[in-house]
Order: sequence, then structure tokens, then C-alpha cells
Amino acid sequence: MTDDADIDPTLEPDVFSRDCASRGVLQDATSRWGLLALVALRDGELRFSALRRRVDGVSERMLSSTLQSLERDGFIDREVLQAIPPKVEYSLTDLGAEVADRLAGLIDLVEGRLPEVEKSRQDYDAR
Repeated sequence: MTDDADIDPTLEPDVFSRDCASRGVLQDATSRWGLLALVALRDGELRFSALRRRVDGVSERMLSSTLQSLERDGFIDREVLQAIPPKVEYSLTDLGAEVADRLAGLIDLVEGRLPEVEKSRQDYDAR
């Protein structure tokens, strides 16, 4: 999460400025787990355990923290279902869906060009 106490709300958004609020939002959306959670939710609402299975490798604690940040930023909705035991479902907001679509495009680009990336890494490591 970001510290909003240091943000000046009167400033024009400029991601290159250290005081811009968009930096914290971008940090939440493009973090390793934030990006994956947002894109995973493109397929529809998921309960916590299903989302954790989909985002392989994330701990419960990290996923919980990530989801709180994404909810705070307005990217996801959290709905507590009346059941015993209580169940919680997560879904994308309209803003979250728009962001997730763009992030999915980035994933597609990277995955599609992965052979080039791997070659570049090998060339770099061979130096």
C-alpha cells in the first residue's frame, strides 16, 4: 500500500513526479501479484481460495494484502456472502476490468516475445 500522507492532491497527475498519486496506484496494479490477480479476475468472480490457486505461488498473506490494496484503489469489489462459514468473492469493477484488459495485453506481448527475451538474457549473461 502507499502512504497518502505524502501526496499533494492539488498536483496535476504526472507519474514521473515523486509526489504523484498515480505512482502508488500503478505500483499496486503492476506489482507481481496485483497484475496476476487483476488478470485472473477477467474470467469472472472468484473466491479467495480459487484466486489463490489461479495465481500459483502467492501466499495467503500476500494475496490478502494485494486484494486489500486493489479494493482500496477501486479495481476490485469484495462481496461477503451470507453462508456458514462466510464466503467472500472478488470481482473486477469497471475500472479494474479496463486496467486488467490492458495488463493482459502486456502479458500477451511478453509471452509472445519470450524467445527474444530469453536470447537477450543468455547473451547478457554470457558477457
